[in-house]
Amino acid sequence: MPGTLTELFFEALEKFHRDDAYQVKRDGRYQPISHATVHERVRRIALGLQELGLARGDRVAILSENRPEWAFADWACLSLGMTDVPVYPTLPAAQITHILVNSGSAAIFVSGDSQAAKIAEIRAETPGVRHVITFAETKPAGVDHTLAEIEALGAAVDSAPRAARWKAEALTVKPGDVATLIYTSGTTGLPKGVMLTHGNLESNVRTGASVLPFSLEDVALSFLPLSHVFERSGDYLFWIAGVSIAYAESIDTVPLNMSEVRPTLCMSVPRLYEKMYARVLENALSGGTAKKQIFFWARAVADKWADETLAGRTPNAFLALKYSIAQKLVFSKLKQRTGGRMRYFVSGGSPLAPEINKFFYAAGLTILEGYGLTETSPVISCNRPGIFRIGTVGKAFPNVEISIAADGEILTRGPHIMAGYYKNEEATREAIDPDGWFHTGDIGVFDDGYLRITDRKKDIIVTAGGKNIAPQPIENAIKTNKYVSQAVMIGDKRKFPVLLVVPNWEQLERWAGRRNIIWTQRSQLLEMPTIQAKMEKEVGKQTVGLAKFEAPKKIALLEHDFSIERGELTPTLKVKRRVIDKDYKALIDSLYVVTGDTRLA
Repeated sequence: MPGTLTELFFEALEKFHRDDAYQVKRDGRYQPISHATVHERVRRIALGLQELGLARGDRVAILSENRPEWAFADWACLSLGMTDVPVYPTLPAAQITHILVNSGSAAIFVSGDSQAAKIAEIRAETPGVRHVITFAETKPAGVDHTLAEIEALGAAVDSAPRAARWKAEALTVKPGDVATLIYTSGTTGLPKGVMLTHGNLESNVRTGASVLPFSLEDVALSFLPLSHVFERSGDYLFWIAGVSIAYAESIDTVPLNMSEVRPTLCMSVPRLYEKMYARVLENALSGGTAKKQIFFWARAVADKWADETLAGRTPNAFLALKYSIAQKLVFSKLKQRTGGRMRYFVSGGSPLAPEINKFFYAAGLTILEGYGLTETSPVISCNRPGIFRIGTVGKAFPNVEISIAADGEILTRGPHIMAGYYKNEEATREAIDPDGWFHTGDIGVFDDGYLRITDRKKDIIVTAGGKNIAPQPIENAIKTNKYVSQAVMIGDKRKFPVLLVVPNWEQLERWAGRRNIIWTQRSQLLEMPTIQAKMEKEVGKQTVGLAKFEAPKKIALLEHDFSIERGELTPTLKVKRRVIDKDYKALIDSLYVVTGDTRLA
């Protein structure tokens, strides 16, 4: 039977009585927040919101970095039958306007002064927002209430009868009610609001709890944005499993916070694992000859051990002995950097390089890679302990159907499929066919029941950090600059987006002539730092207002326009991205080499 997130909330409160349901770093140390405190604060925030006049069916936005108050606000909204609207804290003010207006948000929670300033900047354009509530202790201009004031309003009316009535009303929320609107980037540039119901998320969370092992000794470190469904659903899963959730101070402090919290579970996008892998290699290569030899010996031993183990065989005694020595000499240090207690990582958001996954497995750190989308609540498939194959995204979750269409596209159907795109029936019909199959836009195959993603059908770029970027609107904006003829953004599965630019030679040569620059061939111009700087400046003008993760970090200049003859353009002059990516691979790869090169942004 389908259930609700409010049922999950109260179920955990009745089942668990931890002193450290949540943990947050304050005054230089991690401090626990008990289940009892969570219960009281969520109830009083909910009652306070009612006192403001907010009611079932209202939409309430949350613009904040990860912190306990994010969860409190979320649970409070859900308990009142309201729909919350998470907003990425990294978004600039201009991109928040559409989300607040389209969703019809009546209120918004902000984490502090910097986020409050964004809302103050666009408040005149979002007349529907009646209340701005800050998690901070003070109210800057444009903020109507502090969270403490909302809780005080709730506390003033809190009583045993009122608390009982609040819980009873919370449990009348229906599985089909929309729990959240999560906005994702679309090819048009305007984000679409994904309607996820209580039943969508509850089914996915309960399924996760049934297939992934947890214990009351577990501690999870939460640092991916809670505005992304991956971390948010993971935190719901940890909550219902009785796992303590510790919030990282920021994405930059994750290594430090790992050593402080010593988590046993961690969810991340591939970028974290790539950074850890790069750091390990850098440390090994920067050491003396003996250190290098020991590292590569240990890696070779661990690789053989992994091959045997992944094939289902037991390593022989001699290999097991060498592996034990390799663990003590090399890999134990890597484990200590994660806190020394890590049972497993979960990876999602974008593909994880199989060689990196195998390296960590060989080192004794298991990464369970999964697959899903915001529209699928989010998990479609996932590797699990004992059901694990590197290079795949695992087997389908129970209650989740997966089918491969004739063109190779991955389709999925089940209780995890969104209710649709908010106020966008046409986009909903394009995504979900009459038989209920959601079209993912990804290409894949089954390998002995394990799903393997082989390609992307859509042009949407998903960076190694899990950020979704719609390239076409950005490219079109850049091409409006008079010095630009063609522009193609690259960045799928990579650390950051880069740009291939063909200059408008007529304009650029004229500019160079005015500055008495001498050249005989265009290729000579492309090699000049002055020309590179000029083009970076012009591109930068067109990317003002983009979120940091959307802006291209480097550009490469090309001498010739793309052509139909070389297969780079379709007959209707649309760029064939995969062809560009392949034909210019060496140049593109050079943009990701760590050097002293100038970067945009």
